[in-house]
Amino acid sequence: MLSASSAATTPATAIAAKAFRTQIPQLHTIRTRTDHCFGPQQFSKTSYRLFVHPVKAMAETVATSQSAPKLSTSGRKQALISLSDKTDLAKLGNGLQELGYTIVSTGGTASALEGAGVSVTKVEELTRFPEMLDGRVKTLHPGIHGGILARRDQEHHMEALEKHEIGTFDVVVVNLYPFYAKVSSSSGISFEDGIENIDIGGPAMIRAAAKNHRDVLVVVDSEDYPDLLEFLRGDNDDQQFRRKLAWKAFQHVASYDSAVSEWLWKQTVGDKFPPSLTVPLSLKDQLRYGENPHQKAAVYADKSLSEVNAGGIATVIQHHGKEMSYNNYLDADAAWNCVCDFNKPTCVVVKHTNPCGVASRNDIIEAYRLAVKADPVSAFGGIVAFNVEVDEALAKDIREFRSPTDGETRMFYEIVVAPKYTEKGLEVLRGKSKTLRILEASKNNKGKLSLRQIGGGWLAQDSDDLTPEDIQFNVMSDKTPQENELNDAQFAWLCVKHVKSNAIVIAKNNCMLGMGSGQPNRLESLRIAMRKAGDEVKGAALASDAFFPFAWNDAVEEACQSGVNVIAEPGGSIRDKDAVECCNKYGVSLVFTNVRHFRH
Repeated sequence: MLSASSAATTPATAIAAKAFRTQIPQLHTIRTRTDHCFGPQQFSKTSYRLFVHPVKAMAETVATSQSAPKLSTSGRKQALISLSDKTDLAKLGNGLQELGYTIVSTGGTASALEGAGVSVTKVEELTRFPEMLDGRVKTLHPGIHGGILARRDQEHHMEALEKHEIGTFDVVVVNLYPFYAKVSSSSGISFEDGIENIDIGGPAMIRAAAKNHRDVLVVVDSEDYPDLLEFLRGDNDDQQFRRKLAWKAFQHVASYDSAVSEWLWKQTVGDKFPPSLTVPLSLKDQLRYGENPHQKAAVYADKSLSEVNAGGIATVIQHHGKEMSYNNYLDADAAWNCVCDFNKPTCVVVKHTNPCGVASRNDIIEAYRLAVKADPVSAFGGIVAFNVEVDEALAKDIREFRSPTDGETRMFYEIVVAPKYTEKGLEVLRGKSKTLRILEASKNNKGKLSLRQIGGGWLAQDSDDLTPEDIQFNVMSDKTPQENELNDAQFAWLCVKHVKSNAIVIAKNNCMLGMGSGQPNRLESLRIAMRKAGDEVKGAALASDAFFPFAWNDAVEEACQSGVNVIAEPGGSIRDKDAVECCNKYGVSLVFTNVRHFRH
């Protein structure tokens, strides 16, 4: 039995306020334990009826007794600032304060502003509700979002704000928890920590302000602070400026969400081909033009988590030369991808995305000269790539080397790309030409997703990362290749991987002698490669990117008759037996790789 005095210990206003906040039914049950009238294991349960109609009045009494400021919806300029990245925060805060803005802020941002001498109203003073759930709920409140989303031209919106004593926000400056940096850090992050770094309140405020950009300026990038302050100092309300900031805000949130989605998919399923895929791209440069002068173009960096520190031409450092063009990027990408496939010191020369010269040597200068010699006509005006550091000696040879065709013409290149340069090496190369583009690149990671656009969609596939070390070269002929012949076949096979189909490469002693590319039939590609190789074809290795559909009186027989020692191809034709018999007739070794290297 509960005495009257015990019941009185629970204030009616507290019970009423709790009933109002949680919208409980009229019948409220109070359970209490007492040792006053019963033993220690006995309990009393008594039901009380609380009528709801007086609750509102009592709750209002409690609320109005608090000392929270009453806000006006007229004549007061407010800016809401909540930042994870506090770059130039002091300049922004002081600038807004000088313009007469009352600054509302949260947690660490408020502390940083106060430390810079800026007066701050804390969010909880407006919401009359404390931060809770370890910071998960701070700004998700009508007192904040009402002030952001209210349309100033809608009278009923403004009346609603006035009724609920909510002030408007004219400026919202927000950036988000560093989710991207946290989950992509080399130290790694646990799943739980990753989840806690997903921002909720920040994106909500950004989206709200961007939606209502006619009335609210939204800023997500510290680089826009000067333009914001200049705009606020002026008299012209430029809607295009507001729209641009709104676009940037939505794009910022979209990129953020794509990172969360990518990370969570990998944590959940991990399959490379999710049912929905978003690729966040960031403008790197506007280009002079596209593939042709009448086409406009730009280059974007891929900001997917999978591309963090993953290398590639889009992330190069340009040390010197003319600005990169659309075609420059394509050619440099082809050259860099090719040269990075080789383990030994290697030089690759590319023209129109095809390697026209490849050579591997312990002496990188010798490799460079041999790569140019393979096709000096094509090499002129091409791209030269190295997989080792360019030092002063190599740079001098690049600068001074004469064309093997006449021994006089100094070789001209559009681009030199390498993993690094010595200081002297850079100095020498800069002296070769004002326009020579000198690029420093990082090696592409393996296992990337390869995307290619088609009309109305995209094709996605694994990147072709296989090297000779990853496969078996199976001898199909009576003759077994010697070790040096097998090495030549492996080198040729690695080269042909980077040549446009139909592709044939002839090589010997770790040096490409000739290649045929892009022909509709394999026989024609073979003839081009043999013509470029000349007499050096004798004793060389030949690699084909795909199987030979015919052997007799076709590509296989012509190759055997030219004097090659070994042929490497994938196999898989219904006429493979003909290819084997043809090679046996001419005493040529034939190896099947069981791996095709189409490149379209």
